[in-house]
Amino acid sequence: MATKTALSLPYDKVQKKIEEAESVTILSHINPDADALGTALGIYHLLCANHKGKKIEVVNASKVLPKYLDFLPHYKKIKHKMDYKEGLVITCDCGSPDRLGFDVSGRELINIDHHQSNTHYGTINVVLPKMASSSQVAYLLFRELYRIDQPAATCFYTALLSDTRYFTTSSVSAEVLDVARVFVEAGADPAFIAQNFTQRKPLSAFRILERALASLSLHHEARVASLYVTKEDIIATGATVPDMDGIVEYAKSLATVEVACFVMELEEGLRISLRSKGADVSAVAKAFGGGGHKVAAGFMAPYTKGMTIGQMIGNILEKIEKSGLVGQNKAYKPR
Repeated sequence: MATKTALSLPYDKVQKKIEEAESVTILSHINPDADALGTALGIYHLLCANHKGKKIEVVNASKVLPKYLDFLPHYKKIKHKMDYKEGLVITCDCGSPDRLGFDVSGRELINIDHHQSNTHYGTINVVLPKMASSSQVAYLLFRELYRIDQPAATCFYTALLSDTRYFTTSSVSAEVLDVARVFVEAGADPAFIAQNFTQRKPLSAFRILERALASLSLHHEARVASLYVTKEDIIATGATVPDMDGIVEYAKSLATVEVACFVMELEEGLRISLRSKGADVSAVAKAFGGGGHKVAAGFMAPYTKGMTIGQMIGNILEKIEKSGLVGQNKAYKPR
């Protein structure tokens, strides 16, 4: 058995809300990653298995979802619009309601997340920033209400594997590994899940990675790295947003780099991902209206007149410098 964290969670209130709800809509943030979808699908399975006859839907506003996650139970049940206009909403891995892509104002809402920047927008907020993934939060909550079976364990383990970057982040602890063991014992197949993560990349993901790496620049005595892709790059390679997941990690993996920044030029604006080896990049993201974790954060910058990718990177570098996160020497670009 996994060690039970001493937490005071609203088990009874959550159970009551679910039982009294005429319908339940489970949402995750736009451009979802594996933690968002894995957590949402795990909860969806538990509710469907234990509340037969209740109207339950799992929804994401993004039209393009990560294809490599199609092995997850109930993946094909994900809809892109909410059919239930009233009833309970459960949000997964989403720090603020504006990232849901739907108007949920006035709705009863259970907010399940692990981002320290979460705005606690729910009727009930189950937000545990010290947890390694939102699926770990969901597990700690729902293990008291339902049996965690093989489909739920598969979804939750997948989410945990993703947000710990294969159990390599600073959030990994004995308890996290113990929780992973519980999921495996419940039926999650680590080898099968890892194979879907590592051996199902589309060619477009390699082509867009090549273009991103070609843009790599180093700044502040090579302590900061930046890279980007343009709309033209995305069109030319046929890449989707899920294809670009993890590109920022390549920049962070350089030996001298402490902070990495990746900018995607999308139709709706510039999407920025920030990563670090310890510096608090969530403070930088927050300055631009975003948020996230200490070592993994980001924000979306709508297009403004005259704003270019280069200017945006310059603004980020200036904020990093003023924040004192790294050195302050003049930027340079490797040959």
